Order: sequence, then structure tokens, then C-alpha cells
Amino acid sequence: MCEASSGAAARLFVEELKMTNFRNYERATLGLDERPVVLVGDNGAGKTNLLEAVSLLGAGQGLRGRPYGELVRKDGPGGWAVAARVMSTEGEVEIGTGFGLETAAETAGRIVRIAGKEHGAGALADYVQLVWVIPEMDGLFTGPASERRRFLDRLMLAIDSKMRGPRARFDRAMRQRNRLFQLREGSPSLFAGLEEQMAEAAVAIAAARVDAMARLSALIERTRDERGPSPFPWALLKLEGMLEAALAARPAIEVEDDYVSLLCETRERDRLAGRALAGPHLSDLIVFHGPHNGPAGNCSSGEQKALLLGLVLAKARLIRELSGASPLVLFDEVAAHLDQARRVALFAEILALKAQAWMTGTEREIFAPIAKDAQIWAVNRGMISA
Repeated sequence: MCEASSGAAARLFVEELKMTNFRNYERATLGLDERPVVLVGDNGAGKTNLLEAVSLLGAGQGLRGRPYGELVRKDGPGGWAVAARVMSTEGEVEIGTGFGLETAAETAGRIVRIAGKEHGAGALADYVQLVWVIPEMDGLFTGPASERRRFLDRLMLAIDSKMRGPRARFDRAMRQRNRLFQLREGSPSLFAGLEEQMAEAAVAIAAARVDAMARLSALIERTRDERGPSPFPWALLKLEGMLEAALAARPAIEVEDDYVSLLCETRERDRLAGRALAGPHLSDLIVFHGPHNGPAGNCSSGEQKALLLGLVLAKARLIRELSGASPLVLFDEVAAHLDQARRVALFAEILALKAQAWMTGTEREIFAPIAKDAQIWAVNRGMISA
């Protein structure tokens, strides 16, 4: 992502959303403006499914990361499609994506069309940025490191979408190296070529992560100094990883050479494990509760929720700072788990961001503080009404 320019759009928002045979929606269309969107309905009505459709307007695999085949409507004809007219940082654009359609019968991925032309899903990052908080993220600070890496890498890709290339190259080379272990292949030249590819991509990933964390940390610190105490506490971030630590002390070319040597020296160890035991795929993002000066994992569930919201809101502010427009913000069943003061503060943050935030809840009353500034829709078993 480039730094914001004077010509950047002031808002990013979905103007129209269409779903066909997606999850529990046979067909649905929403006409929208730039205001926050509130979706109200019983559990199981399809609110989260709608957020998932919106998340597929961006790069990646959506907010739940499910296989695309699972998104097909049960008892439907097969395949799904999501289409939208979006006001983006590049102007108004038509975006369409789908899976299981005739034109995509030979691929396991989804098809993407932008302004009528087919693209890879990564191209969506040039038009739509998203941040989200969903119930599955409640264990972000106490769960496996893979979830925190995913959170960090989404930030990294929001800052520089071109990093999808090194990530894909590293994963591909690592899988091929693991495959050689399974085949009991011992050719040094085969391993050497793959390890050089891994090292080049790995150092690029590590450097981009360090940069992303530094940018986010600087914004958090600046916001803390400007605003003082907040209902959403500030986070202190630390990146733990062999390559990330090495880059703080040595030039990237030396770190790359050292990692190549390490991969060569540890082939037998990795062969026994069936995988590489060192690299960026094992790094971790450590989060501390700033005001408490303690690990986020040791905080109460309420404190962790408030800290997570503060972290995601900071990420949204950073994206706005870099691109000139706030990302789409998806909050699934968040407001109901906040006390009244934090709920009002959250709505105020959303309005200050000038973000089209999509929020779900079972009770309309909890959105009363933002009702006059939002567009509210009722969701009932795959049907949407004003």
C-alpha cells in the first residue's frame, strides 16, 4: 500500500451487495450508502454469513477462512457468487467473485472479476481493505501462535499487498522440501535450490513483519499520548522470531545466508520431524496490556476483548493513514459483549474513522446510540429487510 496521496478517496464503502446461493442466501440484494451497517436478527438467521460475503470482496479467504466449497447453499444447484458495487480508493468499481461456476470448474480457488476482467484474488487488495473482530478471535492472546501470525500477516499485506508473492514462494518451497523428506530423497542440489528460495522469501517476510509491527506500534503510542486513557487499552507489541531478531542486528543479506546454512545443517533433524523447525512460519506476535504492563493472556476475558478491539481499531487507523480511506470494519456480535460505556465509545470510534462498519446483534436496542447515523437491516433466515 502506498502512502496516502492528495487524490485518494475519502471513503471506502459498499454501495450494492448481491449474493447468489451463498450460505443460507438463495438470492439477496442490499442497496447501501457510506454509513455504518447494522444487521439485527436471531442467532442462525444469516448475519455472520452476510459479513462473510463482504469479507470476500477483499483478498484472502474471508473472515472465517473456510474452504470455498463449504460456502455453497445447502440444497442449492451448486456454486455461489458474490457481487458488489464498491466505492474504493480507485473510484467506483464492480467486483464479482464466485466458486463452483462453469468457468471455474477446473480450479479449487475462487474466480474474481474486477471491472469485468478476471484477476487473481490478491488484486482485490488494491480496491478493498478490511479489518474484523469475530467470536473466533476471542482466544487470540491465549491460543496458538498461528492465529497471531495470521493477524500480523493480514496487517503486513494491508501495508504491502505485494508480500503475497514471498509468502506463497516460501510456503511452496517449504512444502516441496518436506516432500523430499517423505520421498527419502537425498540429493544435495535439490535441497540447496529449495533452501535458497525459502531463505530469500523468509527474510523478505520477516522484514515486512518488523516494518508492519513498527508502524502499528508507533501509531498506538502516538494515539495514547494524544488521547490519554481509553476504554480500549493500548497494546505493547513484541515480535518473537529467529529471523526477525537477526534483522535487528545484521544486514538482510547476511541473515539470508545464515538461514540457508541453518537449513542445510538441520536437514536430518527436519527429516525426522517431517518439517522445517526454524523459519518465519514459527514466529509469534506477543501482545502486552499496556496499562497493566502484563501479558494479554493473563488478563480477564473482558480486558482481552477491550484490548483486541483497541488493537483492531488501531489497525484500521493505520490503514486509513496509509491509504487515505478507512477499511471496511466487520464486527460480529461485538457490541452485545461490551458494557454501555465501551459500547458508546466503540460507536464513537467508528464514526470518527468514517468507516462503513458492519455490525451484527440479536437486539436492535443495543445499537440505539448509533441508530441515527446507521442503516439498520433485519435478517431472518436468509431474508433481509429494512
